[in-house]
Amino acid sequence: MSTRVDYYELLEVSRDISGDELKKAYRRLAIKYHPDKNPGDHSAEERFKQIGEAYEVLSDEQKRAAYDRYGHAAFQGAAGGRAQAGGFHDPMDVFKEMFRGAGFEDFFGGGGGGPQSGADLRYDLELSLEEAAAGLEKEIKYRHAVACDACGGNGAEPGSKRQTCPTCGGAGQVVAARGFFSVRQVCPRCHGRGAIVANPCRKCSGEGRVTETTKLKVRVPAGVDSGQKLRSVGGGEAGAPGGVAGDLYIFLHVREHDLFQRDGDDLHCTIPIKFTLAALGGQLDVPTLTGKAQLKIPAGTPSGTLLRLRGKGMRSLRSGEPGDQYVRVEIEVPKKLAPEQRQKLEEFAKVSGDAEKPVSESFFEKAKRFFEM
Repeated sequence: MSTRVDYYELLEVSRDISGDELKKAYRRLAIKYHPDKNPGDHSAEERFKQIGEAYEVLSDEQKRAAYDRYGHAAFQGAAGGRAQAGGFHDPMDVFKEMFRGAGFEDFFGGGGGGPQSGADLRYDLELSLEEAAAGLEKEIKYRHAVACDACGGNGAEPGSKRQTCPTCGGAGQVVAARGFFSVRQVCPRCHGRGAIVANPCRKCSGEGRVTETTKLKVRVPAGVDSGQKLRSVGGGEAGAPGGVAGDLYIFLHVREHDLFQRDGDDLHCTIPIKFTLAALGGQLDVPTLTGKAQLKIPAGTPSGTLLRLRGKGMRSLRSGEPGDQYVRVEIEVPKKLAPEQRQKLEEFAKVSGDAEKPVSESFFEKAKRFFEM
């Protein structure tokens, strides 16, 4: 044992290294001396085995304490000089840990045979602004895989049963040799299901699923907006064989309106009014999503004024309370005047003093110095 290399030296670390740093060092060296990266290099392969053995000991607190006290002698008597408790550290563990959660679990042995969950589906539903404001119940049609009613979803012809896959023994995985390693992968015969169908169902050809068109009534609540979605549990693809069905997600798209613009639960629109109404004031019928409403125009309303109609907006999904509708008024100036109209306006301009001072007093005071230059 005296000729064996010190475990700390093998891993190129100090004796007071922490557990996390030890793991990082091991990962680095395991990748460096991996046989796949060093094909035909027996020294690299041997070094790979040695660092795995070293990490097996030093990563365990009790074994590390024993090694720090007695060195390699603490594990004499173990087959091949390996640690007795727990056996040799599996070099693949470091790669399993590195790729866990990245979709490689099946390659490294995660998962097994049995029913598989069905996929989720997406359906895009277009609504008018009026429909989004009022809410509605709408029937949609879509095609998806459903459980075969002839075989009950198991893929076997009625009267027969599914059989355990003889290739994987029902595990859904097989062990394949990859040079120095033995890794698990999806069984090529049962495709991970763990069972085969000797007498497949004639309706679904043993798949356990058939594609059908489904009609579904969807209740769209009042106040929805583009980008929101509804969920129909179990409305997606059926699982195989007999697995849990996925869900159907209905994405909502509200079309742009030719008159109203939406801002949260409020609506905005612009309405041109005659300058006489703006000057004299009065009542004006304006459109809303639920019909017409009367809007009061105060006398002397300037162009661009924003007036509010309470409760004429979209209903809030959270509180159920309606928003408001804001009406922006723009004063429409006539481009052509009849002789009588022109005469009356000229008389008005003289009486009001507009003929002599066509610019407002407030603006003139601000701009007066420019006229005096």
